[in-house]
Amino acid sequence: MEPNRDAILAALGQVIDPELRRPVTELDMVRDVEANDGVVSLTIVLTVAGCPLRNSFEEQVERVLAEVPGVTGVELGFDVMTPDERQALTTKLRGGASERDNVIRLPSSCRVLAVASGKGGVGKSSLTANLAVALSQLGHRVGVLDADIYGHSIPHILGIRQRPVAVDDLIVPPVKDDLKLMSIGFFLDGNEPVMWRGPMLHRALEQFLTDVHWGELDVLVVDMPPGTGDVSISLAQLLPRAEVIVVTTPQRLAQDVASRAASMAKKTNMRLLGVVENMSGDVFGSGGGQELADELGIPLLGTVPLDPALREQGDLGEPVVRARPDAAAAQSILAVAQAVEELRREPAGGIVKALPLVG
Repeated sequence: MEPNRDAILAALGQVIDPELRRPVTELDMVRDVEANDGVVSLTIVLTVAGCPLRNSFEEQVERVLAEVPGVTGVELGFDVMTPDERQALTTKLRGGASERDNVIRLPSSCRVLAVASGKGGVGKSSLTANLAVALSQLGHRVGVLDADIYGHSIPHILGIRQRPVAVDDLIVPPVKDDLKLMSIGFFLDGNEPVMWRGPMLHRALEQFLTDVHWGELDVLVVDMPPGTGDVSISLAQLLPRAEVIVVTTPQRLAQDVASRAASMAKKTNMRLLGVVENMSGDVFGSGGGQELADELGIPLLGTVPLDPALREQGDLGEPVVRARPDAAAAQSILAVAQAVEELRREPAGGIVKALPLVG
């Protein structure tokens, strides 16, 4: 029995582009579908040559077509989109806008969680990465924005080495374990430092929010830079609906500095969601997170112990929440993620916002 063409196309609708997270049929990436003696041949056109995720397409196509009656084999070829096809794709991904329009587009139900601290060295980035993994494990579609421009470390902690793909002037973020990530680290060679002044920093963040195809997200977790400088102010302007999680260690000094970051969030009309006490234990003491939460009038979301597993797994590029879920730190961070879920507020319309021009 020769396989039915409609059944073949319906099956191919289950093949999802690993980066764009949409069906290849919806993205017009399927060409030349034919069936001869039970063997289905087809071509998938990629956005760029040398796509590192070909294996994913091959595995998915073989799997879904194996379930179609009459299919005995698959011959899959690859090609690259023409400039006109790429332009049509970017227009579709922008929701019909044919040109860059400096508009931030995030779904109406998307939460923006800004993880902030007053000072560096409190484990904010490790907490951000693992919180994103925990939220993903709870069933959410999660994106991570590494806005710590000078101290970018999220790609290493998450173990994401793949660079973003440019489709014309649209940037497609790399995906690993269903997490989307954008970081300035993807655009630097090795451990090259970022030496930029305020306007350049603002423009970089602007591009990460307007030119990156985040797609359908439930949560965007933002790793804020420490302190209350240019980047923090820019993000507060660009993402006014963000909810801020303040990270501190137990010491009084860390609380005082974190309190300044919380004060800045209030002045820029962001919502203070709660406090997380990190590195809690014998070395640094405990209880400082609760003191800061009481001072700010917000809840303590959780206390994360000083756990060697958190550091070890971060160095390996395998977040502790995923790699060692039974570790004390992993359990505590999952509890924080659950507390964040419980504090969800009703969405007040989508983030569809024209950006101010920066001279």
